[in-house]
Amino acid sequence: MKHVRRWLPERQLVLVADGGVAAVSLVLACVQNGVVMVSRLRWDAALYHPPGPQPRGKRGPKPLQGTRQRRLQAWAERADTPWQDVEVAWYGGQRKQLWVFSHTALWHSRGLPPVDIRDVLVCDPEGKLRMEAVCCTALQATPAKILDWVVMRWSIEITFEEVRAHLGVETQRQWADRAIARTTPVLLALFSIVTLLALWLSQGRPIPVQATAWYHKAEPTFADCLALVRRHLWCARYVVPSAADAECVQFPREAVDLLINGVPLAA
Repeated sequence: MKHVRRWLPERQLVLVADGGVAAVSLVLACVQNGVVMVSRLRWDAALYHPPGPQPRGKRGPKPLQGTRQRRLQAWAERADTPWQDVEVAWYGGQRKQLWVFSHTALWHSRGLPPVDIRDVLVCDPEGKLRMEAVCCTALQATPAKILDWVVMRWSIEITFEEVRAHLGVETQRQWADRAIARTTPVLLALFSIVTLLALWLSQGRPIPVQATAWYHKAEPTFADCLALVRRHLWCARYVVPSAADAECVQFPREAVDLLINGVPLAA
């Protein structure tokens, strides 16, 4: 996040993290670098009130936090918790009605200074979803806005699920940490580039569908897009007018067409 903030100093950056990596140290790093962080919050998180005024005549450092707040689990179980109705953008492009309860607190962990957060309890009035606790470093953000950020993470989860199901991307087998971190992003980037090139080369016309005797398909797949892009690149590289003094070998046009059209599919 520090690198991204240095690259994009003028942009608002929102880090939507999984609850497994949510920690006070990460929240502090985001706050110090002007990044909004949103994540699930542990039910037993140590939340405190702000410190009160220092009594006159009392020596020593001023306390960093006040008294401890009621636990989130206690708020979830109380009958008098002031729930509010909100409608939020939900998964699949739908709208959903939820109950939320939100307030600000200081999140503290031993050895680190406390950090200001807004915590949100989320309850499904239909009872189909389990109750969740979410935190956000943007204290002025509304619960609906915080939940909008949480739902945005769904597209990333779906992306990784679908690249495994449809593109054959598997867990990397490299030994080096850098290779593991780079391989999947490079594959996703190449997939995007090939798809955009295929759409540009087709110019609104249907992409040629290559069928086999054992596999029939009605719509083009990524393999067809890859073959179209390869055919274009190889034609631009090899099937070009030669210079007058260039060394060349006569090659039948039919053989060239067979090579250009067949090799991309085999590759």
